[in-house]
Amino acid sequence: MQNHTMNKDLWITLFQEIGLGDEDMQKWHQLFETHSPDGHQSFLTWLGLPEGEIETIRKRFAA
Repeated sequence: MQNHTMNKDLWITLFQEIGLGDEDMQKWHQLFETHSPDGHQSFLTWLGLPEGEIETIRKRFAA
């Protein structure tokens, strides 16, 4: 078993491997942002995304 550091690409791969498509992933982000904005911020930071990309994602899915 390979040891991978979690990042955006690996997270997307995992979602795709369980059958989620782009619309499903967008809905997931939207629900995460709606139900737990601080948790969503923490998650995106944990994935190692740069601040500018985090802002773009959060604005896109803000209620």
